[in-house]
Amino acid sequence: QVQLVESGGGLVQAGGSLRLSCAASGLPISTYVMGWFRQAPGKEREFVAAITWSGGNTYYGDSVNFRFTISRDKAKNTVYLQMNSLKPEDTAVYYCAEGGRSLYSIYSKNAYGHWGQGTQVTVSS
Repeated sequence: QVQLVESGGGLVQAGGSLRLSCAASGLPISTYVMGWFRQAPGKEREFVAAITWSGGNTYYGDSVNFRFTISRDKAKNTVYLQMNSLKPEDTAVYYCAEGGRSLYSIYSKNAYGHWGQGTQVTVSS
């Protein structure tokens, strides 16, 4: 079955950088997109970024556009999220997710059927 394991979270000062990794195993041939979402305490899970597995097309949430970069290494079955110019409001648990083609938008958590356990990112001011 699909397993997604995130790593790379931690504590960083505002303006700093972190790179998250998502190691995937058991990906089905139907995998269409890999995404990153985040959830802060008391808030809904928010779309951060996504990349189509085959074509490498990228999509970003408005709050992270031009600061975060998503990429993938198909040979390693790994997705990365490079986060620069971090702000305290980026503090959240970050989740990796896998989805096949669906009627839901890539920006919707409903488009993703498998999720990792999450990794905490804390940005201090």
